[in-house]
Amino acid sequence: MLTDIRDFMEECVEKYNRPSFIELDPISIPHRFSDNRDKEIIGFWVAILSWGQRKTIINSGNKLAALMDESPYDFIINHTESDRKRFLDFKHRTFNGTDALYFLQFFQEFYKRHNSLEEAFARFMNPDDTDVENGLAGFHRFFFQLPDAPQRTQKHIATPLRKSTCKRINMFLRWMVRTDKKGVDFGIWNNISPAQLLVPLDVHVDRVARNMGLITRKQTDWQTVLELTENLRKLDPTDPVKYDYALFGLGVLDEDNPVKN
Repeated sequence: MLTDIRDFMEECVEKYNRPSFIELDPISIPHRFSDNRDKEIIGFWVAILSWGQRKTIINSGNKLAALMDESPYDFIINHTESDRKRFLDFKHRTFNGTDALYFLQFFQEFYKRHNSLEEAFARFMNPDDTDVENGLAGFHRFFFQLPDAPQRTQKHIATPLRKSTCKRINMFLRWMVRTDKKGVDFGIWNNISPAQLLVPLDVHVDRVARNMGLITRKQTDWQTVLELTENLRKLDPTDPVKYDYALFGLGVLDEDNPVKN
């Protein structure tokens, strides 16, 4: 049974984890940039905006890049208070100008002292952590440590302490950490292991995983993410989250697959 699932999932990963996946996915936005810090900044922001239709997410990502003069890191480091005014009208679903201004403030404060956003996650993890849970919880506290952090913005950064699936943060970590020769994920972070990643669990992945017997928990919450990832580790303990391509592809991209519904 496990061998059959592994073989099927490996075929699906091979089908979807390829450069053709990029164009219609939000990961296409950070792929436009060559500097790793540009990838981190715009990648994080686009990942946080990743709910709703992928086309709309990509459009919002393109607007963000334009607002940052197509040079995210340079803009973050060098922009002035007056430069932030252009973000006041930015909106993506419930994310608005207030949230955007705090993101700019956090990024500017952070990158003046650090070279990579990876430090904001890895600093809260222990060498023997089996997954990134401590990193996600610590990042949430760290992100909102500035004294004027808006309460409303906290809903946009998930934390496992609230039992959230943390789908968007886990997706961003997949982008930054996973490395292979397929060219989709970037693999530019080295202090977090692909083995520690957790599945970005959305409604499509959840549905397909349940139909395949990879989830038995009734609720869909943080514990569900842990259960699914643990089952995927049985298929590949070193890179369990590569199967996100299979589950997402079967749920969204493949109209004819037998486990979608």
